[in-house]
Parts: sequence; structure tokens; C-alpha cells
Amino acid sequence: MQPVQTYTSDEAELSSAYQRVRGYTERLCEPLNTEDFIPQPIVDVSPARWNIAHTTWFFEQMILRDHFPDYKEFHPRYHYLFNSYYNAFGDRTPRHKRGDLSRPTVAEIFEYRKHVDKAMVQLFEMGVDDKVKQLTVLGINHEQQHQELFVTDLKYTFSLNPLFPVYREDFALVEKTTESRGGFEKVEGGIYKIGFNGEGFCFDNELARHKVCLEYFEISKDLVTNGDYCEFIEDGGYSESSHWHSEGWDWVNENKVDSPLYWTQNDGNWHQYTLAGLREVRPDDPVCHISFYEASAFATWKGMRLPTEFEWETASDLFDWGLRWEWTNSAYLPYPGFKTAAGAVGEYNGKFMVNQMILRGGSVATPEGHSRKTYRNFFHPNLRWQFTGIRLAR
Repeated sequence: MQPVQTYTSDEAELSSAYQRVRGYTERLCEPLNTEDFIPQPIVDVSPARWNIAHTTWFFEQMILRDHFPDYKEFHPRYHYLFNSYYNAFGDRTPRHKRGDLSRPTVAEIFEYRKHVDKAMVQLFEMGVDDKVKQLTVLGINHEQQHQELFVTDLKYTFSLNPLFPVYREDFALVEKTTESRGGFEKVEGGIYKIGFNGEGFCFDNELARHKVCLEYFEISKDLVTNGDYCEFIEDGGYSESSHWHSEGWDWVNENKVDSPLYWTQNDGNWHQYTLAGLREVRPDDPVCHISFYEASAFATWKGMRLPTEFEWETASDLFDWGLRWEWTNSAYLPYPGFKTAAGAVGEYNGKFMVNQMILRGGSVATPEGHSRKTYRNFFHPNLRWQFTGIRLAR
């Protein structure tokens, strides 16, 4: 997919960007059969059908309902079925129940998408104000987030099938690396500016650019590899409590975790499930699907640590990033001066600023044009179904 222009004042260009992103979502759906769209094995993983319906819901409820004259909703109950967490829009399907519904059908969801897309294109042709343009850009970036979720959710669902389904033969994703540079980059202590600056789109949690004081530190030029992580496993990393946070140690024991997500031993060798089927783990690829607990334990075992998000952003021009979402040692908190927007869009980020850890960069599943060094991704420390990895600091 071509990179998306994150903001433009021209309706035709915005309409083109909208259609390009929406079209990419549907191309992601092409390898699937109807049955693949339905399952939801755990609360964190949404069905493929729900992901493609919710992004459509966003444009209908956030834009068309209030800004398209005489717009008629595709179905009067979809506002309930496909709301994610927006209290401003009222009640919604419980998150863990998204896969319990056999209706609407997958075919009806695609008709829903066509209905909304047709209205959005007509709206652009009529001309829109700055508020609608900004909401559209937010919706485009929201859809890109769900394109990544579509891939990661589908991978988790497929991984539970003992047939190890192949989504696409050329879509392993984890089997991608860059040439090792080796060593660490040095960053002098001082005052640095953090946060988004300049033109283009960003989420509100990246705003309120501010100064931070950093001590001297060093950060690895390379991500931790599968081979590195195998050494941790073979050295008893999962059985030595001193490497782990207390909650992490409880998580390891309660869930009997002894390797990254999707790894399994087969004839004495490590294999991992990928969207191209079961593959042997390649030592030089960056390790993937790691929780914060595991990332921190590995860093402790190495006698190092994870970088803070401020260190990561300050040093990000010194190394290549984008293969894995990289855990940082920073809690997800508001920047000084952060303000929650009024209305439903204010629920996008601010209310999640508790009990979660920051990840920086992007991953092989992140759509092109959707990454920047100020992007603040966030997840609970036990989660690892995203394409997460490790970069060390000291």
C-alpha cells in the first residue's frame, strides 16, 4: 500500500486517501473464507468481521450521522453492535461477546462498508469543513490501527488451530531482519524535547511537546534476536525468579509460560506459527511476540535494562526501527499539558492512561505511512499478540 498523506486541505486528495486505506482493508480480507471472520478465542482478540465493521462504524457515527444531510444509517442497531469503548455513544456489545454473534453475516458487513464508503465519497464531493477533514484523517489512522489488529487478531485465532492454517504463503512477517550493525549508540546527557512537532497528523497523546532531562545512556543498534532469546531460555531464564518483576513471575507460573508466544518444540528444534504456517525459528530474526514482563526479564538477565520512551525517542534517529513494537520502561501517562478533547474523540487515548506500558516504533504489520518516532503505542504488560520485541539500553 502507498503511504497515506496524513493531512490535506484538498477534498479530492482526502477522498483518494480514504478510498486507498479502505481498499487495503478489503484486500487483507481476500484470503479468508466466511468461517475465518467469526471466531473470538479471547477477549483481547476481536473477530475479523468485527474489525472491518467497527472501522466502518467510526465513519458513520463520527462523521456521516452529523455532517451528511439526510444520511440514513445502514441498520438502526449497528451503532450498538460495533461500538468499541465510546461511552458517548451509549451501550455496546460486551467486548468478550463480539464473536458470539452469527448475524449480521459477513456479506452484510461488506454491504455496510459499501454503503458508508459511497456516502463518504459523496460528502467529499459536496465539500467539507475543517472539522470533517480532521475527523476523516483521524478515521483513516484509526482504520490503519485496525488493519494491524486485523492481522494480529487473525494470527492468534489461526494459531489455536492444530492444522496451522496458512493465511498467505508470502506473509510470515516474523521472518524479516536487517543487517546487524552491532554495538551500542552513545547519547550524552542533557535537555531534550519530546513529543510531536511540525505538520501532519498525530494522536493527541503525542502532543504537548516538552523538555526532559536525560542522563548519559547507551542504546543497542540492533533488536534482540531469536538466537539471543534462546540463550535466555536455555540458561533457565523462565525458572529464575530474580530476573522477573513480582507480577511477571506470577504471570509466568500461573500461565506456565516458557517461551515466546507461538513457539513450540518440534523434534528438538524451536518452531513458530506464522501466517504462512508453521516455520522453524530463524536465529537472526528479531524475537517477536514478547510481553513486557519477558522483555524486562531478558534485559535483567543481560545485566541491562529497557530504554525509557524518552530515551528511545531521543535516540531513534541513530538506529533502524519498525520491525517490532519495542517495549520501553515507561508507563503510559499523559505528557505535561495534555488535554482531553471534548466529546467522543476525547475517549480515544486519555482514559487508558493507567496500568499500561509504552511501546515505540512500529512493526512489520503496521501499515505504511502510519509510523513516526513520536507514536505512543500502549498495552498491558502481559500482552504479546502484537508484533512486539526488545531493544536494550544501559
